[in-house]
Amino acid sequence: MNMTSQRKRILVAMSGGVDSSVAAALLKEQGHDVIGVTMQLWDYSKNETSCDPNSKFDTCCSHDDVADAREVAQKLEIPFYVMDYQDDFQENVVDYFTSEYLRGRTPNPCVACNTFLKFDHLLERALRLGCDAVATGHYARIDYSPEQKVYRLLKGVDAQKDQSYFLYSMTQERLSKIVFPLGGMTKSEVRQHAERFGLINARKKESMEICFIPNNDYAAFIEKYADPSKIICGDICHENGTVLGRHDGIHKFTVGQRKGIGIVSDAPLYVTRIEPESGKVYVGGEEYLLRSGFDFEKFHLIRDTDMSSAFDVKIRYRSQPAQGLVNAGAEQNPATFIFSSPQRSVTPGQIAVLYRGDEVLGGGFIGRVVGT
Repeated sequence: MNMTSQRKRILVAMSGGVDSSVAAALLKEQGHDVIGVTMQLWDYSKNETSCDPNSKFDTCCSHDDVADAREVAQKLEIPFYVMDYQDDFQENVVDYFTSEYLRGRTPNPCVACNTFLKFDHLLERALRLGCDAVATGHYARIDYSPEQKVYRLLKGVDAQKDQSYFLYSMTQERLSKIVFPLGGMTKSEVRQHAERFGLINARKKESMEICFIPNNDYAAFIEKYADPSKIICGDICHENGTVLGRHDGIHKFTVGQRKGIGIVSDAPLYVTRIEPESGKVYVGGEEYLLRSGFDFEKFHLIRDTDMSSAFDVKIRYRSQPAQGLVNAGAEQNPATFIFSSPQRSVTPGQIAVLYRGDEVLGGGFIGRVVGT
């Protein structure tokens, strides 16, 4: 989509933060017909922890954030709406988050939020409102090749802020209707624009943790919302077979974890794997964390690509890319990724995203992990 040569009607998802606010301001400055929308996702007033002065929510779309988004919209003189997506957020993000931890897996709720809320429900609503596109403050880029008639999803130019990892589930259809105004900028440049536009949130701090988890305490949140009968207790076992102790829930552990295991040891111990069927949590030294590959679940490609060539893969948002090959498998297990050299802390439930250079080609959930 050529955003400079033709006036478009664009719905901007405004979280109340500086990034989405600047995205809206830049599009308005370019002459587009901009509509601001905040998605009401989570009612903090229903969580009694939010009334505790010692409780900390690293929020996105809280009441204060909605107020900031509204004030920015007024400053920019654009229409502004708050849309209620709390039921969808509960089903697609919160319930998914809880159920994955209860299965001994480590979920990524930000990917679920982007996939099902921002680029599914909100895009559908935007099209019903007669909009040409949805814009967000993501640090990512979209490139279109007229010759190949293919959209490509690219990393943002700011390596520290690049958010392309969270967008691996994009399709050609969605990319044709999405705009990322900040993809070619650094964070400092975005803040400079915010100052130039006189936005109230120009120096607002960033949300770094999961927005609906108070005090970043995953286990307490899960125990509050989960059916107690779903909590799986069991033994803590060393990889050498020794039983070291007991635990009161596999949801309290994730692969690679070192702190909070509850076992005293002269040598550092890490969670190496979780066995939900038996309730066993296995621990060991760093050497036990190394894995040679993993199976993809819900494997997805953004566009047709050469599967025989090597990919770079990120197995967590902040992980360094590792090189390897995708081996196509049977219909029940469409792809296995084999690393060129073993990697540590490959975690079931996390998202693995495939890259070649700056381009995101697809990815999926990490399923069965392959040993060294």
